Amino acid sequence: MKLYYSPGACSLSPQIVLQESGLAYEPVLASTKTHKLADGTDFYAINPLGYVPVLELDNGARLREGPAIVQYIADQVPHKRLAPANGSFERYQLQQWLNFIGTEIHKGFGPLFKPNTPENYKPIALEALAKRLQWVDEQLAGRNYLLGDEFSVADAYLYTVSRWSKFVGLDISGMKNILAFQERMGQRAAVRAALAIEGQK
Repeated sequence: MKLYYSPGACSLSPQIVLQESGLAYEPVLASTKTHKLADGTDFYAINPLGYVPVLELDNGARLREGPAIVQYIADQVPHKRLAPANGSFERYQLQQWLNFIGTEIHKGFGPLFKPNTPENYKPIALEALAKRLQWVDEQLAGRNYLLGDEFSVADAYLYTVSRWSKFVGLDISGMKNILAFQERMGQRAAVRAALAIEGQK
């Protein structure tokens, strides 16, 4: 398998999950600025939408969108318990979190990374994000991970996007549960390995 990624992007989430899975894969750097690979290949030929992550299977089939990719990876190694079993209520709770993180948090950061976003809109975007993250902080009270005591693929996604707060000036210093969650995640060997691949800290 190949994972097309860009450092600091949401592709860190499947990068973490692949490390947790123990599956063999090749990380392939895809610049979100030039949209080219190191060998000059046009990334649009791999993903016409131009963004990461993309998971390419050994048979050439490709899967886009982080929430789909991380569930696919988890289902290849069910004994690792990276996601609850398909068809279980807990699996739908996982999908609930993946959808919430994707639509309410991930997308909320988008305007703050775009240079053409009007300055007077940024405080509105920051306030909306802070409210969503505050709610997540409340949900993490008394639990190690989003689904309880065990890590799941949703945690990799939350860890990835919540780290973006430091790049856009979003103060989460009062969100003690999220900060503890980030610290807990940062101690996982898979997270450290994924960050090392991407040249991040």
